[in-house]
Amino acid sequence: MNDLRRTLLWSVFAVSLLMMWDGWLRHTGQPSLFAPPAPQATAAAEPQGAGSGAASLPTAVATGGSATAPAAAAASAPAAHELVTFTTDVAKITLNTQGGDVVKVELLKHLDQDDASKNMVVLNQTANHTYVAQTGLIGAGSAERLPNHLTPMTIVTPERALANGADTLVVKLESAPVDGVKLLKTYTFKRGDYAIGVRQEVVNGSAATVHPQLYLQLTRDGTQPVQAGPAFLMGPTAYTGPAIYSAKAKYQKVDFTHLNENTAEFEKSDTHGWVAMVQHYFASAWLHNDAAPRTFFVDKTGPNLYRTGMLFPLGDLAAGQSKSFDAILFVGPQEENKLSALAPGLELVKDYGWQRVLAEPLFWLLDQLHKLIGNWGWAIVALVVLLKAAFYWLNAKAYQSMAKMKALNPRIQAMRESLKDNPQQMQQEMLKIYREEKVNPIGGCLPIVIQIPVFISLYSVLLSSVEMRNAPWIGWIHDLSVKDPFFVLPALMTASTLLQTWLNPTPPDPIQAKMMWIMPMLFSVMFFFFPSGLVLYWLTNNILSIAQQWTINRKIEAATAAK
Repeated sequence: MNDLRRTLLWSVFAVSLLMMWDGWLRHTGQPSLFAPPAPQATAAAEPQGAGSGAASLPTAVATGGSATAPAAAAASAPAAHELVTFTTDVAKITLNTQGGDVVKVELLKHLDQDDASKNMVVLNQTANHTYVAQTGLIGAGSAERLPNHLTPMTIVTPERALANGADTLVVKLESAPVDGVKLLKTYTFKRGDYAIGVRQEVVNGSAATVHPQLYLQLTRDGTQPVQAGPAFLMGPTAYTGPAIYSAKAKYQKVDFTHLNENTAEFEKSDTHGWVAMVQHYFASAWLHNDAAPRTFFVDKTGPNLYRTGMLFPLGDLAAGQSKSFDAILFVGPQEENKLSALAPGLELVKDYGWQRVLAEPLFWLLDQLHKLIGNWGWAIVALVVLLKAAFYWLNAKAYQSMAKMKALNPRIQAMRESLKDNPQQMQQEMLKIYREEKVNPIGGCLPIVIQIPVFISLYSVLLSSVEMRNAPWIGWIHDLSVKDPFFVLPALMTASTLLQTWLNPTPPDPIQAKMMWIMPMLFSVMFFFFPSGLVLYWLTNNILSIAQQWTINRKIEAATAAK
C-alpha cells in the first residue's frame, strides 16, 4: 500500500505536468506532444503588394443573401502614396495615404524584448512582414465602384502630435472621388489610450443612388515567432492568429493551419461582435459595439497572407446624401481590465482556455496585491503565500500522512526483509501496521489533487499577463516574462525540489527510490527556460511546502520517539 500511494502521487504529479504542457502547446496552436507536427508555412510575406490587389477586397453580400465580387476597376494598381506618422503619449501611429490604412503602431510604453533599445511594434508593413488595419467601401453590385483601401487619400488636418495639455489628436483624411463618391476618415487618438476612434463618412456626390457596404479588416502574414530551440525546452509560444467574437458563438480562434487547409469554422454573421488578430501579450481589434447586422470573414488572400474582418451594409444612399459610421480600432497590450471595458468579451484575447474560471479571480487577486506592494515579483510571492495559507489544512493532512509513513518506514522495511519470500503475508502485515498506527497510505493524495487546478491556473495567469513583461523583481531579474539570465532561480528551484523529495519517505523498492530522485531532475530542466516569474512562483511554493512539511515531520518524529 505504501508503494501504491507513492506511485499514485508521482503519477499524478507527472501526468499533471505533462498534460499541462501538452494542453498549453495545443491551446497556443503548436503541435501536440502526442501528434505529428503540422506543416509550417514557409513563404515570405509579400512586401508592398501584400493586401494591395483585388484579392484584398472582401466580397460584398447582396440583399438577397448571395455574394458579389467587388468591381474589377476598384482594384487598380497602387497609386502614389506617403507614410505619415502621428505621435501621442503612448504610441506612434503611421498612416498610409493610400486608403488611409494604419500600417505601423509603435507602443512607447513597451520595450521590444529582443532589443531593449527599441519600442514594441505591433502593426507594421516592411519587406518581410505585413500586419495592417484597413477599411473601405464596396458596392452591393459588381458594377458599383466605391472608395476602398486602395484609393488615394489626402490628409486635411495639419497636426502631427498630441499637444501638451490636449486630450485628443484628430486626424482627417479625404479620398479622391470614385464615380462621384467620397470617403472621409477621421481618426481620434486619446491621451493614454490604445483605442483609436475611427469615423467614416460616405458622401454621395454622384447623380445615382449607391448601396455601400463598409468593411473593417486586419491583414497580416502567418509568420510565427522564431524559437532558437525545440518548443519543449524553449518554453511555450502563445497563439498567433485571427479571432472572432459573436453573441452567438462567443470567442473563436481561427488558426492559420485551418485557413491553409480550408477547414476553418466560425460564426458568419451576427448583430454584435468584433474581430481581432492575437499574439502573445498584444492584440489588434476592430470594434463596433452598437447593434447592427454584420458579416464576419476570415480567409487567406495570398501566399502566407491572411485577414479577418467585418462587413456592414450601410443601406441605400441617394444622390447628395451622406452617412457616417463609427468604429474603434484597438492596438495595444492585453490589459485585462481595460479590454473588458472596451467591448463585451474583448478580454478573451488574453486566452486562459479552460482555466479561465480560476485564472480570472487569481489575476484579480494578483493585481490587487500589486497595487498594494508595487512590485509584480513580490506580488507573486504574496499570492503564493495566500494560496498556501488557504490550503494550509489540506496540505497539513497530506504532510502528516507522509510524515507518519516516513516514521513507519524502518519498521516496514524490516518487515519486508523478513517476509520477502512470502508476499501475501507481507501485505497482510503491512495492512495490520497501518491499522494499528491509524495511517492511510493514500491519505496524502487527495489534498494534493484538489490543489492542482488552482496552480495550473496560476501558471496560465503568469504566462499570459502582459503586466509581467519588462517588470523587474530584484537584482538581476529585470523582466519576469523571460528566463532568468543567470539561471539562479531555476537552480534554487531544482535544489528545493530535491530537498522536498528528501523529506518524503524513501520507497522500499530500489527502482522506485531512484525514480523518486530522477523525475524531479527531469522536470526541473524545463524550468531553466521558463519565464522567471513562473519559476519564482514555483520556488516560493516549494519553500513554503518544505517549511510546512519539515515542521510536521519533526512533530511526528518527536511523538513517535516519545511513544
